[in-house]
Amino acid sequence: MSEHFKALERAPCDSRHPLAEILDAARFNADGLLPAIAQQHDSGEVLMMAWMNREALEETLRTGRVCYWSRSRGKLWRKGESSGQQQHLRAAALDCDGDTLLLQVDQTGPACHSGRRSCFYVALEGDEARITTEPLIDPDTLYGKGKE
Repeated sequence: MSEHFKALERAPCDSRHPLAEILDAARFNADGLLPAIAQQHDSGEVLMMAWMNREALEETLRTGRVCYWSRSRGKLWRKGESSGQQQHLRAAALDCDGDTLLLQVDQTGPACHSGRRSCFYVALEGDEARITTEPLIDPDTLYGKGKE
């Protein structure tokens, strides 16, 4: 844990700290990324986990439209640019170690490339895995055949 985040443990409620200092102290991994968990702001439903670099995080905070870093494409990925299923930021928070983000979002339609509302639809139960939801939209319709 960085000394900066250690000091924040004793910071009084509603104290303010410069964003640049907090992001400088955040614990991005060796690839310059932080895991970002997207949660529907009003229901608490966990929608997905993706990665953000500092540029994606700063763009998200600046524009209010969630932007991630696509490891497979090697570039910024603005959620919904292919599918139209956007995420609009309602709130963002770093965890106590400064190494994980929680994004409270307003998700338009499915968050998952499978066409499901949430990426977390494979329940692990005993010695089986069970699919818990149906797609809201067929992935071929959502992205067009051959995309993603």
